[in-house]
Amino acid sequence: MDKAKLGFIGLGYMGRPMCRNLLEAGYEVTVWNRSRPGIEECVSCGAVEVSSASELASRSDIVITMVKHGGDVSQVALEPNGLLAGAQPGMVLIDMSTISPREAQTIAAALREAGVLMLDAPVSGSTVRAVSGTLSIMVGGPTEAFDRCLPVLEVLGSSIVHVGEENGAGQGAKLCNQVLVMVNMLATCEALTLAGRLGLDPRRVFDAVKSGAGGSWQLENMGERLLVGDLEPGGTVETVQKDLDIMMKAACDLEIVLPGSSLVQQLYNAVEAEGLGKKGHQALVAAYERLTGIRIADHSSEPPPSA
Repeated sequence: MDKAKLGFIGLGYMGRPMCRNLLEAGYEVTVWNRSRPGIEECVSCGAVEVSSASELASRSDIVITMVKHGGDVSQVALEPNGLLAGAQPGMVLIDMSTISPREAQTIAAALREAGVLMLDAPVSGSTVRAVSGTLSIMVGGPTEAFDRCLPVLEVLGSSIVHVGEENGAGQGAKLCNQVLVMVNMLATCEALTLAGRLGLDPRRVFDAVKSGAGGSWQLENMGERLLVGDLEPGGTVETVQKDLDIMMKAACDLEIVLPGSSLVQQLYNAVEAEGLGKKGHQALVAAYERLTGIRIADHSSEPPPSA
């Protein structure tokens, strides 16, 4: 069976390695982006550039979008020169951005009227796992579309779960994922700050607890960065603030409380006020530094030679 012809829109720090992996897997990939660096990198790896989203859709069986906001997805998909203008019935849009479940449902409904299917398939795992093709992918949308797109998703991720038949299910799962990410990030900053205040070596405390019941991906990966004062992205503070806004609006609509997430959002507001919005999301530690006067890296020993 011939491989599907792919389109890719959104060639930022996550989209570029994802596009490269698809090219390396032998897919023909057409690309369009609003900025040049992502286009140039992917074209140098074998992608074909076009001048509009509608032209990209006309050349594609499956289109992947990886953009910042729900408004961006809607614009790319539905604007006069967007995907819908060039799509043939039967095309599938896989939106791998993080947007609200309601936005995913609205966009999918508009596409469905023209015979275009949509999967909302947000990801978790940061740039490291985008590069290695081992992202976690949470998918909502029709089984028919999921089955067609699974070989493509398997190039990009190592954990792919079809959460539900309805559009918005993948985005709902991503919100649940972000609760765990953000509250675990808070716990990581808090625990290592406490270690420093207790007069302990935060690295030794980190080594002591990371494999215990309090262990998490955030502790093991972001904790290691905090120990050496590395605040560079991965995912940025600005990005997680966008996700937190979606979470808080969803909680309001559902009339539930998310107190842990609400506290994290307030602390990130303080971090952004310090001008750290473009740093990695582990920059949450800056709020703790201001509150306690403890900088984790200043109290941590060097990593062992084998680390």
